[in-house]
Amino acid sequence: MDKAENNGKGTSVFWVLGILSFCHLLNDTMQSLLPAIYPILKISLQLNFTQIGLITLTYQLTASLLQPFVGLYTDSRPQPYSLSLGMGFTLTGLLLLSTASTFPALLLAAALVGMGSSIFHPESSRIARMASGRKHGFAQSIFQVGGNAGTAIGPLLAAFIILPRGQGSIAWFSLAALLGIVLLSTIGRWYKNNRRDSAAGNIKNVVHAALSRKKVAVSVIILMTLIFSKYFYLASILSYYTFYLIHKFHVSVQNAEVHLFIFLAAVAAGTLMGGPIGDRIGRKYVIWGSILGVLPFTLVLPYADLFWTGILSVIIGMILASAFSAILVYAQELIPGKTGAVSGLFFGFAFGMGGLGAAALGKLADITGIDYVYHICSFLPLIGLLTAFLPDLRRR
Repeated sequence: MDKAENNGKGTSVFWVLGILSFCHLLNDTMQSLLPAIYPILKISLQLNFTQIGLITLTYQLTASLLQPFVGLYTDSRPQPYSLSLGMGFTLTGLLLLSTASTFPALLLAAALVGMGSSIFHPESSRIARMASGRKHGFAQSIFQVGGNAGTAIGPLLAAFIILPRGQGSIAWFSLAALLGIVLLSTIGRWYKNNRRDSAAGNIKNVVHAALSRKKVAVSVIILMTLIFSKYFYLASILSYYTFYLIHKFHVSVQNAEVHLFIFLAAVAAGTLMGGPIGDRIGRKYVIWGSILGVLPFTLVLPYADLFWTGILSVIIGMILASAFSAILVYAQELIPGKTGAVSGLFFGFAFGMGGLGAAALGKLADITGIDYVYHICSFLPLIGLLTAFLPDLRRR
């Protein structure tokens, strides 16, 4: 075996992390096209905010409900080529989305894209940990930043490719899915050849916390509550930020999409910082700073003008995004040996909270107006106070 692949000795397999991150970029670019084209769909199919929320809910629920089961199943029965299969579901969903002319067809397309995500995320997160050596937070950040970059690129592509050319141009992005299938087949071969040695090495390097089952259960509940806070707030941005800017500041659709891209680029930058900082100073401190630290900026956002809305959204994106890698690796260390199940649980819960948040906030926007949504969501980071009850898992 190549020395670089012997990550049981603490050497990261950078080419594996690089391909995973790039495929995460492709995967999340394609998935982010769905909310990015909401303005087109709202007009062409005469949708209301509640229906837009239901599209997001359908996508998020299919992405979230299956993930823990995928992770749990593959913990005991590894499936090296499941990542390519997941990308195939995404490809099918994209082709349907490009031709959908009814609301039920949109829901089916969203469900297929969600199924692709439900397979991709827990398995790729497991392989990222296998290839990480001892730098678990760093590896998760490299993997996550690809997804965040893809989520940021999606609205930009929608603004300059799909909006001018129409819904049918989405079909061109199926080529990205085909590229992903080819690259993930390479990862599948590496996974098949190295899973025993890599998994054994990583299990040795996991922090085994001497905690009671009750303490572990309480800690998991706290972590999931923090995920709720983070992703409910993110749902207000991802699904409704463009509508908020158009309504409040009367900007064009393309201008609003560019603002969304800037926010999502800040999210990508924050994700890249969170994991390595957690490796160095402890993940609990990163969670503290990320969830609670964003509160002053979310409170000010509803009262800002267009210029300061852009500045505050960048700050909020960077700070808030640093939490997920830290939370995920913290949970993996809290329950060692169940990387797939833990990854699936937390990815799935995050997607589910995003979907529920989009549906609930869409209904609220229909009743009270889009501005009120941001006043309510500005208080969500107060939930970060629960971080005080998490145990410190750093090695002594």
